[in-house]
Amino acid sequence: MAWDPVAELTDEERKSFRRGGEDSARLWLNVPGPFWTGETDNCWTGRMEAPANVLYTAESAYCTEYVFRQPRDPAEVRAVAEAAWAEPIGEYHCDGDLRWTPAEVRAWWADRGRVALHLAESLADFGKGGSVADADAAAGVRDFQAYLDGGLAVDLRAYLFRLEEGRYPEAGERLPQL
Repeated sequence: MAWDPVAELTDEERKSFRRGGEDSARLWLNVPGPFWTGETDNCWTGRMEAPANVLYTAESAYCTEYVFRQPRDPAEVRAVAEAAWAEPIGEYHCDGDLRWTPAEVRAWWADRGRVALHLAESLADFGKGGSVADADAAAGVRDFQAYLDGGLAVDLRAYLFRLEEGRYPEAGERLPQL
C-alpha cells in the first residue's frame, strides 16, 4: 500500500467524519489505521455502505459499528465515507494516524485473541439467522475472522511503517515486525 487512503477523501467527504476526536474513545475492535469509530449508533447502516470495511459488535455489546478492515482502494475509501455520513451521531473518524502509536498497534495485535473471542460471540449472535441483516453481519464476522487469521498481519506491518516513517511502504521495502 503506497498510497494514503485519507488523501483520497474529497473536502465534502471529510465533512462526514468527526473532527478533533479528543472526546471520543476509540472502540477497541477497530483495526489499527487511519479510519476508526467511537461509540456509534446501532442503526446498522455501516455495512449497507461499506460491507468490506465495517462490522457490528455482538448484540451483547449493543451492535455499535467499527472498522474491521482499513480501505484498500479508493472505492473502499468512498464507501467508508458513506458509512460515516450515514451514522447520525458522528462517531466515524479519519485521524487514526494521530491516535495510534506503534506500541498501541503492537499491543492491539498481541491482544487479538480478545478480538477472536468477540468474533465468536458475534457469530453466535448473528448466526442464528432470522433476517437478511443478521445473515450479512454473520458473513462480515466470518470475513473478519479470515482476515484476522490471514492478511491482517501484513497490513498492520505496513501501517506500522506508515507510523514510523511517515509514509506507506513502496513495494519491496522491509516492513517492521509486530
